[in-house]
Amino acid sequence: MSLPVHFDALQIVLGLLVLIGLGVYRLGQRSSRVSRPLASLSSSCEQPAHSTGNGKTRAQDRQHGEWEPVTFDYPQVEVCTDELSTIKPIPYRPFRWGEYHVTMGIRKMSWNEWIEIDQNFVAHHKLREYRIRTRGERLVKTNDTQPGIVASGREAARELVYELAEYLSRRYPDIYRVIRKGKNEKGVFGWYGEAQIQTITVVPLQTTYNLEEEDPMTLSALLIQEDLVIMVEGSDGRYYLQAGAIIIPGSWRLSDKIGMPLDEIHVTGHVPQYQSKLHLSMSRFFRRLPLDKPVVRNNYSFQLVQPPRPGALADPETALDPTELAWCRTVHGDEDRDDFERRHSIVPPPGEAAGKIPMDPHEVFLRSERQTLRRLPRTGAVAFIIRVYQTPVVELAKEPGVPGRLASAVRGWSEDVGQYKGIERYKSILPYLDERHREQAEAGLVKDGDRSSSYPF
Repeated sequence: MSLPVHFDALQIVLGLLVLIGLGVYRLGQRSSRVSRPLASLSSSCEQPAHSTGNGKTRAQDRQHGEWEPVTFDYPQVEVCTDELSTIKPIPYRPFRWGEYHVTMGIRKMSWNEWIEIDQNFVAHHKLREYRIRTRGERLVKTNDTQPGIVASGREAARELVYELAEYLSRRYPDIYRVIRKGKNEKGVFGWYGEAQIQTITVVPLQTTYNLEEEDPMTLSALLIQEDLVIMVEGSDGRYYLQAGAIIIPGSWRLSDKIGMPLDEIHVTGHVPQYQSKLHLSMSRFFRRLPLDKPVVRNNYSFQLVQPPRPGALADPETALDPTELAWCRTVHGDEDRDDFERRHSIVPPPGEAAGKIPMDPHEVFLRSERQTLRRLPRTGAVAFIIRVYQTPVVELAKEPGVPGRLASAVRGWSEDVGQYKGIERYKSILPYLDERHREQAEAGLVKDGDRSSSYPF
């Protein structure tokens, strides 16, 4: 799902699938958070994760599709007590100067940073809740077993929602509060020997959910701002999309991809250079991903968003989502069209002439994704979690060094990558970025020829 893949690259198929597929990303350490720096990990967080089991967690020790539950201690996380209203979105700028290389682009994920919450949480929740309520299984679905091929995603979905509840209540205790089962009915999903969580309250929403009564994937999607995918290993060694909550994808639909193996998701998504550069390395990566080594990657693309037409804000979803975070109507048209496929031109409403590619930079947004992958200890499934960030290009262009770097990065795309990312829709912004870079150089904000950056920021 290369995002702007989620949106643009995302159609890449499902996020990681494609996401992990496109992009050049540094394997180095992530720098401290901008605007809300985290202190360095405490000594407890620096300890390696501990797991015990029958030894069949390594790829070479088990058959395809085989997994036995493992006891795994998630490293202690640092508590964040910041007021939700003060936590600004992290300004990811995941592009580099010069040529773009197609790689998996993964790096180590800090255990503290599995899920990112910010001041847009309540607004995002309203949009997510509305779309789930009105669109149902088109956005959230868990597959049953495909006999002889791959197990159901239901148990992994159940495991994931308990993992999220444990993490969120420990990382953000002022935002999420939990009640656990009694000692006599402890359950199997509690961390550190504690009883299993029974209910979780999202304090800013004044809403309480019962983990045993809610659909696991639906609840997971309502607890956080991210979309979620669960990949389950089949008897053929391939990983299948067996559960998903894809609420704000931008340009692809869960209903088109559910049940597919990883390679088919990429092939049908026409991911550039997948067969030649990504297929083997990605398959090995999924097969060998350890419990204690979660990874993260970032990607980006662009999104065209025309202002809502007169009267459009009367539609509840348009009112909740005027910048088309959930679905790029400007480019892709009706989300429910039977003949949908990723398009490279603006789709007008019925009865109107085809739209022209806009020249106004105010209608162009950077759409970036932060994607994490970790293996779940009880089921062995891989949880792929995608956070989407959307920033107007006119705001990006005010940041020192960013317009020149972004223009260079776009010009560094190969022809197939540019086509995949729909460059024809927005390449007219390049002169605008060049001019903003020139102005910054003249003002002394950047040095001409300076190619430094603090990727992925």
